[in-house]
Amino acid sequence: MIQHRPYARLGGAHHGWLDAKHHFSFANYHDPERMGWGALRVWNDDAIQANTGFPPHSHADMEIITYVRDGAISHQDNLGNRGRTEAGDVQVMSAGSGIQHAEYNLEADTTRIFQIWILPDQRGGTPTWGSKPFPKGERSGRFVILASGMAGDDDALPIRADARVLGLTLAAGESAEYALGADRYGYLVPAKGAVEVNGVRIDARDGAAIRDEAGLRVTALEDAEIVLVDTAP
Repeated sequence: MIQHRPYARLGGAHHGWLDAKHHFSFANYHDPERMGWGALRVWNDDAIQANTGFPPHSHADMEIITYVRDGAISHQDNLGNRGRTEAGDVQVMSAGSGIQHAEYNLEADTTRIFQIWILPDQRGGTPTWGSKPFPKGERSGRFVILASGMAGDDDALPIRADARVLGLTLAAGESAEYALGADRYGYLVPAKGAVEVNGVRIDARDGAAIRDEAGLRVTALEDAEIVLVDTAP
């Protein structure tokens, strides 16, 4: 089953400095049919204006993955971590027992991100933060694991959940396959470009909620950049 969720029908919020679309219930947007997908709880499509951002605020018991689509995001937290993550790269924050952080766009232009929240397997634990470059050329034509809590994914940023976040780039006409597993949940969003997922058309920034599909075949209808979450039910 692949449920197409068009971008135009997503929830949203406009704050002047922030233009956000919500694939799932978040903040003042509530849809009882969209409270999550497996362990995936939040997928926000955020555009952050230049020299603005999220001021210091707290989180606990959540794996928060930031995929930067355009521009860069600058992180700082109460543990002393600081870093700048550029377009195509990824940062991960395991909120654990509690962390206070801020995320700013210190660039001259708009920064666009996917903000993905995944429920951890266990509550608590020491909070952590990390960032890593993932050159788009290295995921051309194949899925690359960006963040994972699954055994053997040693090159990915670690998270504390039975889940993976994967990236893929395809030229128009190219295809790639991924063995999701019939007992897993998938959620796929093209950051750019239209694709077909097992024959279902998904346009740029649309969502595809996937379950009961043993495998995925993704075909680019135009040059495309794709993010996929694979999670336990």
